[in-house]
Amino acid sequence: RRPAANTCVFQYSRLRSNSSGVSRFWLPCCIRKTLFRPSTRLLARQALANTLLHSGATDVWIDLKDADGKAVLSVRDNGKGFELQSARKGSGFGLFAGFFAPYDPAAQNRDLSYAPPTRIHFVGSTGFHWGPFTYGMVKDFDGYREDQSQQIPLRLFAKGDSYTLLWVFHCKTHFFGADQPARLQLFGADAYGRDEFSRLLYGGQISLAAGLVATLITLAVATIIGTVSGYYGKWIDEMLMGSAELFLALPWFYFLVGVRAFLPLHVSPKETFLLLIIVIGVIGWARPARLIRGIVLSARTRNYVVAARAFGGSDFYLLRRHILPETFAVLIPQATLLIPQYIAAEATLSFFGLGISEPVPSWGNMLSTLQQYNVLVSYSWLLAPAGALVITSVMYWRLADRLHYWLQSHSI
Repeated sequence: RRPAANTCVFQYSRLRSNSSGVSRFWLPCCIRKTLFRPSTRLLARQALANTLLHSGATDVWIDLKDADGKAVLSVRDNGKGFELQSARKGSGFGLFAGFFAPYDPAAQNRDLSYAPPTRIHFVGSTGFHWGPFTYGMVKDFDGYREDQSQQIPLRLFAKGDSYTLLWVFHCKTHFFGADQPARLQLFGADAYGRDEFSRLLYGGQISLAAGLVATLITLAVATIIGTVSGYYGKWIDEMLMGSAELFLALPWFYFLVGVRAFLPLHVSPKETFLLLIIVIGVIGWARPARLIRGIVLSARTRNYVVAARAFGGSDFYLLRRHILPETFAVLIPQATLLIPQYIAAEATLSFFGLGISEPVPSWGNMLSTLQQYNVLVSYSWLLAPAGALVITSVMYWRLADRLHYWLQSHSI
């Protein structure tokens, strides 16, 4: 019977020589929505993999296809368990993380759940090796141990999972990697066997992009409001600065959580990312706007501005030529201070489930697994995103100090 247009197709095939047929199963629309709804897709896809695992099926592959026949979700048997991968590569956040990350951040290996970081060796049973190598991980009664029966060399420019470079080029070459069956997990694995180092790189792109774009939005809004308030004054100044006082009086964290809670939750990761940076960027305009207003109030009364106005200079000309360049000394240090704050804001929202959702990684939702006490005390390598947040914040604060010192030394 021909399926309805809003259903998906499961294709099931045994790869052994004694099975050559392909069976098709029509999946109702309600189940398809469960597999792709942001709030339920992770558990639904894990339930699908667990069902296959307990069914005793071997050597199988499953492709979930949309109405156009394009594969959107793949389940592969990797010999040790079922591995889930999204067939729609490239979430729009990829720059160079795919090249430096050895694996796809969404690729799962349930046989390596909470695997510790991979050890890199130069000395083995046969003596010293000029090239680094590693061993495969096998489960033990007390966790994991190295299978030292085979030394697996590490390779530069290794072939691996496909990714999108600069949103255009589809590549499979990674900066480094290891041959199967070993997995080079520098920062260990999470509960689903996903490589923590790869997820840290991909998540860093999203968290850093959120901080940068939200800062641009904040400074753009602050520049407009502060310039208009300081240049025209009177009732416009009173109204705009009164709004700024209101925004400064509100506790930004609770206000941010409240605003995000009113926004729709069942949206795609791209839409969530855009909503998140818009909300974060619009909320933080008040403090930079007051600083810019002070600069504009001082600049508009200077002799060269008064002379330019006397010679017939328009308001737009005065702002563009004489007043706005004075605000750059405030905007640049403010940008270096706001970026780490907004990165932390995105991580906080994602940590509480209000930001970027799984399976797209960000530093916040990677840390959300540490809400379980047993995970926090047992798997210390999952704290890597917290270390990345600290290092990033310190770097930007040091940059802000250097810029402030440079601007003071070069000021007139």
